[in-house]
Amino acid sequence: MRNRKTLATVALFAVMVVIAAACGDDEGATPTPTGAVTTTGGVAAGCPDTEFGCVTVAAGDPINIGALLTITGATATLGQPTLNGISLAIDHLDGKFDGVVGKLLDHNVKVTVGDETDPTSGQCGKAGGQTAATKLAADPSIVAVIGTNCSSSALGVADTILGGKGIVLVSPSNTSARLTTEAEHNAFYFRTAQNDAIQAKVVADFVYKELGITSAATMNDGGPYTSGLTGGFAQFFTALGGTITADEAFDPTLEDFRPLLTSIAQGSPGLIYFPNFNPPCALISIQAQEIPELAGVKLMGSDGCNDATFIDTAKDAADGVYLSSPIASPGAAAALFDELKDAYDSQYGTPASAFWPNAFDAFSIIKQSIEKVAVQQDDGSLLIPRTALKDAMYEVKDFEGVTGPLTCISTGDCQSQVAVNIGVYIGPETPYNPATPDAEAIYSEKFTLTEALGA
Repeated sequence: MRNRKTLATVALFAVMVVIAAACGDDEGATPTPTGAVTTTGGVAAGCPDTEFGCVTVAAGDPINIGALLTITGATATLGQPTLNGISLAIDHLDGKFDGVVGKLLDHNVKVTVGDETDPTSGQCGKAGGQTAATKLAADPSIVAVIGTNCSSSALGVADTILGGKGIVLVSPSNTSARLTTEAEHNAFYFRTAQNDAIQAKVVADFVYKELGITSAATMNDGGPYTSGLTGGFAQFFTALGGTITADEAFDPTLEDFRPLLTSIAQGSPGLIYFPNFNPPCALISIQAQEIPELAGVKLMGSDGCNDATFIDTAKDAADGVYLSSPIASPGAAAALFDELKDAYDSQYGTPASAFWPNAFDAFSIIKQSIEKVAVQQDDGSLLIPRTALKDAMYEVKDFEGVTGPLTCISTGDCQSQVAVNIGVYIGPETPYNPATPDAEAIYSEKFTLTEALGA
C-alpha cells in the first residue's frame, strides 16, 4: 500500500477506567454511595445552596462523576477514547501517570457511564442522549457530567435534562455553534472543545484561498453538529465570493449515497464538504468515485469523519480526502501534554480519534471548581453545592490546559478567548496514528471565537 499522509487530528484519548466503582447496569450506572443527598428547592443540613441543594459525599465514599458518551455502535471510536482520557485525568490526581489513582479532597473518584448511542442509527444521537441523561440526572450522587460526544445528544436534550437538576455538563467534543449561542445556551452547559464557528471559517478559507475552489456542495445528516458546520462553511465561503451549488441533508442511517451524489454532480461543484460521522463519511468517499461526473471533484470532511473507522472502511478511497480537526496548543502545559500522550500510548495503545486532550481538560476544570466550592464537614464528608459549582466554572480563567489556556466565558465556551488551531490534512496513513499529525499539516489557521464570528 502506498505511503499516505496522516489524518488531521489530535489523538483522541481512549479512557477506560471507572475509578473505585464497578459499572452496574448496561448503561454503566453504579450504585449510589451511602449518604449521597441532593435537594431541589430545599437544603441538606449545612448546605448553602437553596436552589438545587448539595451533593453530600459521606466520609469514605467516592466523588461520583458522570460520563455521557457514545461507547457502543458506529461512533464508539469517539466515546471510548474520551472515557480513557477521563481516566487518565483521574490517574493524574496524584501528579503521576502511573496507573495508581490519586484522590480529590481525600476522596476517591468514580465514573458512572451513560451511553448516548441511538439504538436506531447505531450512532450518537438525540434518543440515546435523552435516555442516558435521564438516568444520570436521576442519580443524586452525580456531582457533574462529562459529555456528550455528539452535539445532537446535548442540544435541548442532555443540557436541558441535567441543567434542570442543577448538574454541570462539560463536553470535550460538542462543537455545534448553537450550543453556546445566547438564545440556546443552558447555564449549566460548558465545553472544552472548539466552537465550530472557528472550524467552519478555517475550512472556508482553506477551500477558497488555498485550493482556489469557488464552488462547493455540502452534505449533512440534519443534526446540529453537521448542519452547523455546513451552514457556517456556506456563510464564510459565500462571503469570500464562493458559490454553494447544493446543500443536501440525509438520514444518518443511509448507506447508498449514489443518487444524492449524482444529483450533486449536476451542479458541477469544485468540492463536496461532508462534515459527518462514520460510516457515512467513508461511504461518501467510496461512492463518489463511482460517479463519473464527480471525477476531479475534491472531497472534504471534518473532525467527525476523522477517526480510525474512516480509514478502515474507505481504504484507498480515503486518499485525497481533506479533513479538518483541532490541534492541541498546550503552551505552558506542553510537558504535561507529552507525558499524557506517552501515558495514553502505554496504557491504551494508539488513540482512535481526536478529542482526548479535551476530555482530560474537562475533568481538570471540574476538579478545580469542586476544590473551590466544596464544604468540608467535621465528620470527613463533603457538601458540594450545585449552583456554586456552576458559578465556579464561569470563574475558570487562564487555566493551563493540555489543549491550551482555558477561560470559560458567559456562553459556556471555555476555549473561545484563545486561538484554537485547526489543522487541515490530506489523506490517511496506514496504520492510523493521530498522535503525531502536526508535521503533515498542509494548512493551519488560528482564530479566537470573536475573530471568527466578527470576520
